[in-house]
Amino acid sequence: MSEITSYMGWKVDFTSPPGAPAYLAPDSISWRVFKNPIALGVGGVAAVLLEFADPRIRSGVWDHSTYKADPIGRSRRTGMAAMVGVYGPQNAARRVIQGVTNMHAQVKGKTPGGRAYQALDPELLDWVHATAGFGFVTAYHRFVAPLTPAEFNAFYAEGDAIARLYGVQNPLTSSTDFMAMMDRLAPGFEAHPIVREFLDIICSGKAAPGVPRLFHRALARASVAILPPKVRKVLELGPEFDLKAVDRVALKVAGRLAERVADPRSPPCQASVRLGLPHDFLYRSPAEQRRLMADFRARQAQPAQAMAAK
Repeated sequence: MSEITSYMGWKVDFTSPPGAPAYLAPDSISWRVFKNPIALGVGGVAAVLLEFADPRIRSGVWDHSTYKADPIGRSRRTGMAAMVGVYGPQNAARRVIQGVTNMHAQVKGKTPGGRAYQALDPELLDWVHATAGFGFVTAYHRFVAPLTPAEFNAFYAEGDAIARLYGVQNPLTSSTDFMAMMDRLAPGFEAHPIVREFLDIICSGKAAPGVPRLFHRALARASVAILPPKVRKVLELGPEFDLKAVDRVALKVAGRLAERVADPRSPPCQASVRLGLPHDFLYRSPAEQRRLMADFRARQAQPAQAMAAK
């Protein structure tokens, strides 16, 4: 059943039109990572912390968005934009990303320390994209299923086309790229009370009132745990944010359970249906996924072969 999602007034139907390709293939590392809510939750918070280390991004988000008034809604909209880029039809992804870019064009100002910023600054666009990629793939690796170095690099490389739609000039191609970018920007990083305020919002449990607050606190500590030590030190996130053994177990159990539970209404399942795959394609065994992908690619090749025969 088709379920249309709204993003800032734009309608996105992940099931339609039938056969419309996404920017990434169903057997990509990205399709695997983005389907998991634990990876998105932990990785998304870690990405915001990395962004807030830079005073220009922190001021831009805090002063020019709804984050202060509606942090949960804003986070959900950001997550949906990411889902559209990974799973949505290409034309829908372009439409949503252009809308985001148009909004960002209005964001400019000065930090409390006097540093000028504008959201479309290539350096800031590069860092925002880098933090999201690092957060999601690292959270998946730590709390869902281990990835090889080659899979890490493949995940980063897969994001190239989507990143360039946002105006990113230097998309990541490896974990080494991320660390090098971080080292270049690190001299400008600083601690700020907004970082603690943001973590307090996460720990409050407002994002999912039906989930125990202890789980939200675990998610916040897990997000801090995957930060590069250099950034955690600058942000002054001390031992009170250390990940406890019970946190790690709870998140891993939840992450692995989410790998087996397919929600037919979710973007990953709807996108699979759009491409002629079972709605639970991403939740089947690796061998079954390979078989289904072989059939999928054979169907894709048939029109090309027919055209070549004419």
